[in-house]
Amino acid sequence: MYGVTITELIEKMNLKNIVPEIDTDAVVLSHPDVNRPALQLTGFFDHFDRERVQIIGYVEQEYIKTLSRERRVEMYDRLLSSEIPCVLYSRGQMPDEDMQDLCSHYKVPCMVSEKSTSDLMAEVIRWLKEKLAPCISIHGVLVDVFGEGVLIMGESGIGKSEAALELIKRGHRLVTDDVVEIRKVSDDTLVGCAPDITKHFIELRGIGIIDVKALFGVESVKDTQNIDMVIKLEDWDKDREYDRLGLEDRYTEFLGNKIVCHNIPIRPGRNLAIIVESAAVNYRQKKMGYNAAQELYNRVQANLGKGV
Repeated sequence: MYGVTITELIEKMNLKNIVPEIDTDAVVLSHPDVNRPALQLTGFFDHFDRERVQIIGYVEQEYIKTLSRERRVEMYDRLLSSEIPCVLYSRGQMPDEDMQDLCSHYKVPCMVSEKSTSDLMAEVIRWLKEKLAPCISIHGVLVDVFGEGVLIMGESGIGKSEAALELIKRGHRLVTDDVVEIRKVSDDTLVGCAPDITKHFIELRGIGIIDVKALFGVESVKDTQNIDMVIKLEDWDKDREYDRLGLEDRYTEFLGNKIVCHNIPIRPGRNLAIIVESAAVNYRQKKMGYNAAQELYNRVQANLGKGV
């Protein structure tokens, strides 16, 4: 799993750092979930998830106010000495001086967010799950076509980047060319993005590097995209039988997740951009409950039944 520094969390969530003297680059998060330490503030530390972001909401803060200063400091000390990565207050609540002093003593970053507790938890979990998800890098091109994430794969030089460039000219958006970083966000979702060094660039053989964002505008690029389908480009083989109906979906697998996959044979005269667009629209139709191949099959079966 990748690590996320507290500095990144502060910048992403627009948090106020209460103890700026602590080096937040040195504190790394490795768990995507959060914890509200309500039980811990009562003194119960069995099964405590100390590696998670600790969020103190309105209820926890109101309970803290009922404690005597001696008891409050005792609970703060037990919490902060357990090697938690950070403390995060929601609703703009400010930690008291005892909390700030102990955070500084134990080198535990302490931040404040203006968001409500539920919204803050949901946003932190969603972002951490994406950042800490299992990740692989593959060779390919990822494009947003009509809102569907299409991963174009194939041997080097087969025309992936040229197809992506034509799609961009037709109003679709580039996510990444050449190298695709794929993260498994959930059992149903794969998210693709570009490495920082190649973001928004396309390589065209014979021309060189093209900056898509500078050439076609900010509307032509996208930072991340769910991967909904894969199109594998391959050289045309006249002796091979290709699927001409599409009654049964074929799949490929990344990080244990199955993705619909189409093998597209390449030969002179075939417009790859239109083929990719059609595949994306057809995939969307299937998600909405309409399958053109199944409709044709039903019509054929109905006509055969009439002839009997």
